[in-house]
Amino acid sequence: MLSASVPPVRAYEQLPGPGADERTGVEADMALEMRDRCERCETVALPQEADARICSYECTFCVPCGDAMRGVCPNCGGELVPRPRRRTGS
Repeated sequence: MLSASVPPVRAYEQLPGPGADERTGVEADMALEMRDRCERCETVALPQEADARICSYECTFCVPCGDAMRGVCPNCGGELVPRPRRRTGS
């Protein structure tokens, strides 16, 4: 039986994960690395607002190279999807 001074753990309360700050237990924010070059042709500049393709490991390719590879990352074999865009200051 639990002591009256220890509240029960609710289902949504979990221990901090591996990305948590050791001092606070709060999960760290993780952001995509917005790479500025295609990893295949290396000649196309990819600014943050440009269309690009990425895999789950953040391998980055321009749209023509992504299409030429039929949407499959040559590094990990994963799916290439449209890279999300960051909001610009309004």
